[in-house]
Parts: sequence; C-alpha cells; structure tokens
Amino acid sequence: MDDIVVGPLDLAARVDDALAVQALAFGLTDDEVGVRRHIVLRHLGCRGARALGATTDSGRLVGFVYGMPNDRAHWWSTVVEPYLRATGSEGWLDDAFVITELHVHPAYQNRRIGRSLITTITASALEPRSILSAIDTESPARALYRKLGYHDLARPVHFPSAPRPYAVMGAPLPLLG
Repeated sequence: MDDIVVGPLDLAARVDDALAVQALAFGLTDDEVGVRRHIVLRHLGCRGARALGATTDSGRLVGFVYGMPNDRAHWWSTVVEPYLRATGSEGWLDDAFVITELHVHPAYQNRRIGRSLITTITASALEPRSILSAIDTESPARALYRKLGYHDLARPVHFPSAPRPYAVMGAPLPLLG
C-alpha cells in the first residue's frame, strides 16, 4: 500500500491530474472537465487561493483540495447568498474560508485522506469559519464534514446547470479533530 503525503500543490501545473481525480470521484464527463479546468485556473488567480495535494510515494496525485477566502462578488457566493439569507445564515459569507473543491480518488477513499486535506488547508486559514457546498444527499463526504464540525446552513441549494441540489455547510475554525 502506498504511503500518502499531504502537502502544497501547484494546482495550475497539475490541473489535469487533479481534474482526473475529480472526474473519477464526482463522475464528470469530458465536457464537464473542460469547463471545470477553466474555472479552477481562474480561481487560482483569486486573493488567498491555495491548494494541497495528496500524493503517493511515486508522485501520483490521488486527492486534492483548494479554497480561498470568500468574496461576496464571486459567482458561488452570489448564488448561495439568497439561500443563506432565507435561513438567517447570510453572515457566514463574511470572514469565511471557502472549500472550493475536495476530491479523493475512489481507490484511495476511506483512508482519512479527505480529512487530512480539509483539516490541513483550514488550519492555516486566517478566517474564523469555513463554508462549502456538497451534494444534498447522505454521503461519506457529508458525514465527514459533520464529524469535523460542519452543519447545514441552507438546503436545498440549486446551482445553475447542476442536476442535483446542494447543501451549504459551515463550521467554526479550527475544525474538530
């Protein structure tokens, strides 16, 4: 079994490797990967954006996370804001670190890699809280987020062109162990 190391990731240089992991973990088509490639590269130009990768001892990328301080002018924030306002949770958009993407290759799931990625990236956040969106279904990802202290802020949240509804979740930082 490979040893996995979590550390800084030059996501721009390894965007195709990361999106290959996301495509497997999330079931994306080639067209969706192409769209997401442009989104990821655009996000990397945002203030405070950073990424971590989980790599095998041979350098294979098997998981990644990236995020940034929330900016209410960003697309994601403008979509979720009305849902959060409706639940009285709009304040979570301020002073929050957003987990934009977190994915682990299916063959490497259930090895605490996702937990390590999200707790490591949020440990260095200057913001007092973290927010994210996840498909609104009971899943291992949602269970992990709850164990780390995330709770539902708004659901169901409908993103344009997303076939399934999402939940927006938030947690105070630091995350629970």
